[in-house]
Amino acid sequence: MSIASIKFDNQAVLAELSRERLEKMARAGKAVNECQRVLDKASSNIVGQCLAHQGTFYEFDHYPSGDVYDGETHSQYYYHSHRPEGGEHGHFHTFLRAKGMPKGLKQIDYKGEATVPSGNDALAHLIAIAMNKPGQPISLFTVNRWVTDESFYTAQDTIAMLDSFKMDHTFPCLAVNQWITGLVGLFRPQIEALLLERDKTLKNWAALHMGIDIYEDRDLEVTSFLPINIGDQIAAVSQALETRQDNAPIKKSA
Repeated sequence: MSIASIKFDNQAVLAELSRERLEKMARAGKAVNECQRVLDKASSNIVGQCLAHQGTFYEFDHYPSGDVYDGETHSQYYYHSHRPEGGEHGHFHTFLRAKGMPKGLKQIDYKGEATVPSGNDALAHLIAIAMNKPGQPISLFTVNRWVTDESFYTAQDTIAMLDSFKMDHTFPCLAVNQWITGLVGLFRPQIEALLLERDKTLKNWAALHMGIDIYEDRDLEVTSFLPINIGDQIAAVSQALETRQDNAPIKKSA
């Protein structure tokens, strides 16, 4: 199934955010730029650091081998490739494991036949980040449960996890880990919108495909999609901060 880009009015969304949230996004943007700057000085990039010393690059294999996991925050990610369309080289999948999740969140009541991680093994897929060959992010997207074998949480519960995602060590590279942490913060509003659209896509799919396990339906892989540009987002956040009115409404998630 081909998924069109979601409709997202970035200027309008940013205008509704609190100054605190905008400033946090601005700091994330600076971190992202700094990580790319130091890698550029070494003639490297985000993807190159993940593939370094990993041998032959094979489609579907996870890079770095064994994934990247932070034992304190219980954040996790890996990079792989299997979607050559749209100028994509590969993409990151980002996760939060059970021990890092805010209290009170529960995975969906899955009634299908697949074995779903639960308890301390539960994990939530947060967002996927598509990268081009030069190592720049080109889009964000969400996926159906079967794609990453996650536990699956509602959009609202997954949104509540976003602030907990943080990669804070040096494997495979400190700059990569700070970059991916920063990117999730910089594009927080887009990620929220994509997660909400994901749930709508699944609901609509279920209505059209009665009697099947939609979370295991291989005909539904990507559930929402949005092109992104780091420079444009940083500029938009900066502009929103400059024009921010103190009486602007504040989003609940801000």
